Amino acid sequence: MLDPNSSAIELPPIPGKRYFTIGEVSELCQVKPHVLRYWEQEFPQLKPVKRRGNRRYYQRHDVIMIRQIRSLLYEQGFTIGGARQKLDGEDAQDDKNQSHQIIRQLLAELEEVAQILK
Repeated sequence: MLDPNSSAIELPPIPGKRYFTIGEVSELCQVKPHVLRYWEQEFPQLKPVKRRGNRRYYQRHDVIMIRQIRSLLYEQGFTIGGARQKLDGEDAQDDKNQSHQIIRQLLAELEEVAQILK
């Protein structure tokens, strides 16, 4: 789904789960699993939990970080090195895209709660 006012793709809300498989994260972030595995090597912030059989389990903060990386690379035109520097920079915590992602997620969760209460 494209927003008519933006070239950014609207990603689905992150479900209220504790752990996500690589397949689920791939769908939530619209990034192929092999790209996620590559990004783990390039971005030290990405550290999914690995369980038996070396299966990856991502947490909510990992999904948000992946969406931020995706935005830097695909929407803002950063290189891998540039995105890594941006995420390592002091202003990374104040990054506008991460804030918008969190706000969209909270709105989606509040809408779900409102539906349940009706």
